[in-house]
Amino acid sequence: MRTVISGGVRLAVFEEGPRDAPTVVLVHGYPDTHAVWDDVAAALASRFHVVRYDVRGAGRSDVPRGTAAYRLEHLKNDLFAVLDAVSPDAPVHLVAHDWGSLQSWEAVTEPGAHTRIASYTSISGPCLDHVAHWMRRPLTPRRLKQVVTQQLHSWYILAFHVPVLPELLWRTVVAKRWPHLLRRVENVPPRPGHPAPTLPSDAVHGLALYRANFRERMSRPRRRTTQVPVQVVMPVHDHYVSPALAEGLERWTDKLWRRRLYAGHWSALLRDGAQVARMVTELVDHVGGAPESRGLAKARGVDRPLVVVTGAGSGIGRATARAFAATGAEVVVCDLDEEKARETGGHAYRVDVSDEAAMRKFAEDVVARHGVPDVVVNNAGIGHSGTFLATTTEEWRRVLDVNLWGVIHGCRIFGELMAERGEGGHIVNVASAAGYLPSKSLAAYSTSKAAVLMLSDVLRAEVGARGIGVSAICPGFVTTNITRTTTFSGLTAEEQERKRADATRAYRRRNFAPEKVAAEIVRAVATGKPKVPVTPEAKAGLVLARLSPAALRAAGRLM
Repeated sequence: MRTVISGGVRLAVFEEGPRDAPTVVLVHGYPDTHAVWDDVAAALASRFHVVRYDVRGAGRSDVPRGTAAYRLEHLKNDLFAVLDAVSPDAPVHLVAHDWGSLQSWEAVTEPGAHTRIASYTSISGPCLDHVAHWMRRPLTPRRLKQVVTQQLHSWYILAFHVPVLPELLWRTVVAKRWPHLLRRVENVPPRPGHPAPTLPSDAVHGLALYRANFRERMSRPRRRTTQVPVQVVMPVHDHYVSPALAEGLERWTDKLWRRRLYAGHWSALLRDGAQVARMVTELVDHVGGAPESRGLAKARGVDRPLVVVTGAGSGIGRATARAFAATGAEVVVCDLDEEKARETGGHAYRVDVSDEAAMRKFAEDVVARHGVPDVVVNNAGIGHSGTFLATTTEEWRRVLDVNLWGVIHGCRIFGELMAERGEGGHIVNVASAAGYLPSKSLAAYSTSKAAVLMLSDVLRAEVGARGIGVSAICPGFVTTNITRTTTFSGLTAEEQERKRADATRAYRRRNFAPEKVAAEIVRAVATGKPKVPVTPEAKAGLVLARLSPAALRAAGRLM
């Protein structure tokens, strides 16, 4: 820790990481201290000179007297004083949250700021002048809804202008309950060092931030542009700052990236700090000359998603991979037959989806070479026909290993990666109409596909808040290679070949192409549809399953 003096106020400044590396300055908001950045700083400190400081009135910094001492012009001067002290000879990369963002916008929009600030990442804190201009834009029904929504989000601002009562509540009730509120509202577990022991006094002193600035800036906004590259991180579950406030920022900067993070106002730092650090690093590297990351390109409106398709050597998997490639996606495919996967196109791998270790190695390779996928299609599957009593334990194990465990491995391994990234994604599980159409001759196959349908439902309930969609696709009778590899219980090799030939001819007569299924998969990802029956018989069967399960069970005895 060192002390920096700005306008007679002593600021407590904390530094870590290599001093000869690029400097990243982190500015906290209300009612926090520099400690709110602990996770972000820990993730950045191996590569960067990381600087944090307690803003005036908070933590170990001085508490100036009078509301006027908290005006944005003073906060801006504090920030520049810190920059001059910690990096006098090189511009810094600025990262700020909440009120830290408001005061950082004040600095970033100063004339010539780009000579001292190399990049700016703003989290949950707009420029007050920009907000005032945003509020004055012409009203449409959509705009009216946005304005009303933000006003409801901002209820606390009016409350903080009430005399005496906010101070009393912070000192007697709110500060004591703060950890409980964070856990209840944002699922942030209690942790050592947060909130800071100075929270009651910090919160009371910080009320002056609102009272000194909001009325003036909202009533007399200025035009505030900047040449600094700006990355705006928008926590999707923020209860205080709505994503709509980031609209129209192109008016104020021509170097803008808008990124969504599936987190809350404080959980963005206290739970997903590693993801914030990753976003900051991507911008710092890009400003330093590195190619634009996939995430930054998407934030700029150039979306080329990364799609992984298993079982893509033929049939539905191949058609799906090619359908996504036709939309401009980068496609990674895998199959037990690597040569067939290569014929499909894209980046090809040989993988046995039933082998968890192999799937984890596959995921590691995909992330290392291409990044975290935006879409994963768990398509690999095998066919088997046989009644329950005729199906052997080994046959059951083979079907479940591929059709169910292969999907479980794909969902778990890639789902964890998507959740950790915090920017959403989509998982597609190819099930079957057999999952809800009982047939006595498809005991193992139907069971595996019914399990995939339920797996998709429970997974969707879990990861939806992280922005990850889950769709289950039920194709029906589709012309693919599955009939050539299907096994049959209790038959000789010659009889099995005859059965495969019969099934293949029947499916060819049905003549429903896998490309039609692929189109439904692409559409399901675009729309987020949870369950998609594809063929007419699959749709009719789903209706019957809902209207008359008894009739379906009776039909199952005949099929």
